[in-house]
Amino acid sequence: MALIGYWRTSATEQDAERQIQSLLEAGCSKDLLFGDQITGASAYGERPGLSECLKSLRPGDTWVIHELDRAGRSMVEMLVQVNALMERGVHIKTLDNRLNTAAMPQELVKLVGVMGYTAEMELKSLKKRTAEGRAVAQSRGVKFGPKRTYTECQATEVMRKRQEGQGYGTIARAMGMSRSMVQRIVNSAVGL
Repeated sequence: MALIGYWRTSATEQDAERQIQSLLEAGCSKDLLFGDQITGASAYGERPGLSECLKSLRPGDTWVIHELDRAGRSMVEMLVQVNALMERGVHIKTLDNRLNTAAMPQELVKLVGVMGYTAEMELKSLKKRTAEGRAVAQSRGVKFGPKRTYTECQATEVMRKRQEGQGYGTIARAMGMSRSMVQRIVNSAVGL
């Protein structure tokens, strides 16, 4: 009857320490913690830490996760996984206190699928709203990406030197800018 913890952070945007500390405070031992640094939209099979964690669970164990979305956002995958764990006699507990299958009737546990579906729909909705907002902003002339760090005068001078046959490195040293900036100026001028 072990408490086996799983943490997941997105590839670059989050630090696992907060989740790991919470799992330890909930009673999981350090050698029974598994984790992945991968996007939540990834499939179960693409998460080696999750695969190892699920294989280690035995009847009577409790799978502890920080929040339900750490397990994944695909409703189908979550529902299948939760049902498979329940059939194996494994309990599921989230540290945000939204789910604890050991303390609920089986009928209520089936509602986990609804929560997974809600998370999936919210993610799709967020992506859709973001794309729509970006399209509206672009139609109004908003430019995305880093701001230009050179003046039009500098761009003109870079292009003049390039037309004279000077190399990128030579121009960069003469203008006091990086070689990559010179290449960006030239590429944007020729429409690449």
